[in-house]
Amino acid sequence: MSFLYDLSANAMRRLYDARIDTPPVLDADAYFPDARTFVDAWPQLRDEALAVAARMQHIPRFHEIMPAQAPISANDGKDWRLFVLKVYGVNVEENMAACPTLARIVSSAPDVLSATLSFLAPHKHIPRHRGPFRGVLRFQLGISVPVDAEGRPAAVLSLDHQEHRIGNGECLLWDDTYPHEVWNRSDEVRIALLLDVRRHHMPADMRMLSRALIASVGMAARWRGIA
Repeated sequence: MSFLYDLSANAMRRLYDARIDTPPVLDADAYFPDARTFVDAWPQLRDEALAVAARMQHIPRFHEIMPAQAPISANDGKDWRLFVLKVYGVNVEENMAACPTLARIVSSAPDVLSATLSFLAPHKHIPRHRGPFRGVLRFQLGISVPVDAEGRPAAVLSLDHQEHRIGNGECLLWDDTYPHEVWNRSDEVRIALLLDVRRHHMPADMRMLSRALIASVGMAARWRGIA
């Protein structure tokens, strides 16, 4: 989950897009080697997430955390709830304690800046939008994903006009600055793990700028009481 929307998204995109040219989906082995650790722990992460889901009504909706995100969170009367464990380097200790296996793996992966369990209500649609900051990448792991009548994952990510279905224990590393939207085409809640991951393979000056921006967002999260 990105907390950079308060910055000038268009200015950020222009700055990074002029210097970084990578496709919407990236090779996790090359860009996020710790991905395999999360995938291997999927059964334990699923159990922890389902325990959290048992108190779903206490998990905030995205727009309750960030009111500016109401257009994509409160758009259709169906919930998109986020259980935030880490926000740009700042731990949410109570939530980390609720998911000890996930907390341990997140803490051992230095490139993980943010970690969130995402609960998408049945038939929820997240409208088309773009993230503002190409200095981070989005890692998504299917935790508890309903299937359709054909046995396919019923939650669909449309990323740069390409459809992706991320099933249980499956992952995708992608760039959320490309236009994307999501549907849960089922009668069940879809649970996914979303990580914001530090992007490497950038020019030195861009790495320095990214570190400064990430640190400022972490401080803002503390100030708002998010973490």
